[in-house]
Amino acid sequence: MSPKTNRFYTGIGSRQTPSEYIKYFEELGYYLSRLGFILRSGGADGADTAFEDGCGDGEKEIYLPWPGFNGNDSLLNTPSKDAFDIASKFHPYWIGLKQAVQKLHARNSHQILGQDLDSASLFVICWTNPNHGGTNQALRIARKYDIPIYNYYVGSWDIEEILERVLR
Repeated sequence: MSPKTNRFYTGIGSRQTPSEYIKYFEELGYYLSRLGFILRSGGADGADTAFEDGCGDGEKEIYLPWPGFNGNDSLLNTPSKDAFDIASKFHPYWIGLKQAVQKLHARNSHQILGQDLDSASLFVICWTNPNHGGTNQALRIARKYDIPIYNYYVGSWDIEEILERVLR
């Protein structure tokens, strides 16, 4: 998929995302949807929900670990076997995780690589502590696939600057 036609981005982050970033991510979700970008996220409280709320009626793919997760009605609610296989390669303690936690991490594979696990997002926007948290599983996958990550926990970027970089 050419960078010019791929319009997917991943909007995710910590459940503890500060309120000023929640508001910003809602605005970003709205803005990017109006530009024709398709949101990929995971239905969790915090940043995920902010992007989804901002996106409104825009196109989105909300990947859930199980049906009804967090009250979300997305039909993308069962990670594939291949998503589990990918997730297991990126989580340092995979074997020791409970099945529910494995499902949460497996859905991250889809958030980054899509339903087919072969249509990577153009970029990731997030807010997460890089030293802990479930979002880091998605970021490990994104790094492996050379997908640019814009983590507002460690810096800030202008969205026009991001789009200019990724759409070149």
